[in-house]
Amino acid sequence: MSSSLDHLARARAADSDRRRTRVLKVLDKLAADGEEITISSVARAAGVHRSLIHRHGDLHAAVRARASEPPPGTSTGRQVSRRSLLADVANLTARNGRLSAHITRLERRLSEALGQAAWEASGLGAPADVETLTRQVTELEQQVLDLRAELAERDEDLTAARAANRELMAQVNR
Repeated sequence: MSSSLDHLARARAADSDRRRTRVLKVLDKLAADGEEITISSVARAAGVHRSLIHRHGDLHAAVRARASEPPPGTSTGRQVSRRSLLADVANLTARNGRLSAHITRLERRLSEALGQAAWEASGLGAPADVETLTRQVTELEQQVLDLRAELAERDEDLTAARAANRELMAQVNR
């Protein structure tokens, strides 16, 4: 019975060594090919489960180290990481949204100004008290638009803060 257990232990150790070797070879190949290196991509290419890489600290560290290295053949100048590109995209998307809202407000104001000028030029202008109320309504609508834009910006900031918090918690939990 003891020899059977020894045989099983040796077979399992040999299988583990073969899988570890496959992971290291795949890691070298992905790095040489300039492919994106993540734990999932390495595990998929090596034909192993991600948990194998997570369970073995040296494999996990090797994948992390290779993932942070610049791809081969790149210049020694300033490197751009995937995370910084994603952050830039998120920032530009938010800026685009703010500019779009601002353009909409400006178009509305221009339309109202042109409409008012045409109304007054026609000689059919409303009495002064209605104009005052119309002006107040316009100002209040502008305040509502400004507050909505400010709320949207704060929602975006909150979303970004939540994402950063999730990322930090994930790093702490690793």
